[in-house]
Amino acid sequence: MVTLIFVLVAVLVAMGCLKAARVRGWRRSFNPSAPELPDSAFVVGRVLLFGMAGIGVYTAFQSMAVSADAEWSDDELTSAVSQATTALDGASRFGDIFGDDSSFDDEYARMIEEEVVEHGGGGAPQTGVDAASSDTNKASDARYTVSASGAAAAFCVHVERIRSKDDDWEPPGVAGGAGTVTVPSYKFAVTSREGEC
Repeated sequence: MVTLIFVLVAVLVAMGCLKAARVRGWRRSFNPSAPELPDSAFVVGRVLLFGMAGIGVYTAFQSMAVSADAEWSDDELTSAVSQATTALDGASRFGDIFGDDSSFDDEYARMIEEEVVEHGGGGAPQTGVDAASSDTNKASDARYTVSASGAAAAFCVHVERIRSKDDDWEPPGVAGGAGTVTVPSYKFAVTSREGEC
């Protein structure tokens, strides 16, 4: 798209640079009975052509800026993964009261993707991050290959979930006494390294 705009700009500039005598000669060869064009018509034509070329250059640079903001760079992804790892390391979450860990893989992947996007900075897009899980993942030990659209770099994020019984939550019972259900608490140890898992 940008290349097409620059080609169009070049054509407009070339048209604006044509000499009046050459245009008059072409007109006479195609239509000898046509009235002669005044010099003011060429001035107005040149102003319009160069004006459209200027708008085209502006549009092309705006398109390049938008496409740069729509994709991640390696530096943006490197910084975002590093900051996301720091933010997630030591974080804690409550688990399922029934001990059902079946959705841990999607939950961890979403947690990593959201943190990376959040730490991407002002120039990074708010989408395009993918945390692909390893086939050997377990709820207590999982690895994810983090990549982003536009970036050639990839990172392996290792998530260890550690039971933290001291932080469990016991909601009060119906009658206001001690409850019978304990909501387990877990802490995460998160590390990352460059490369796929």
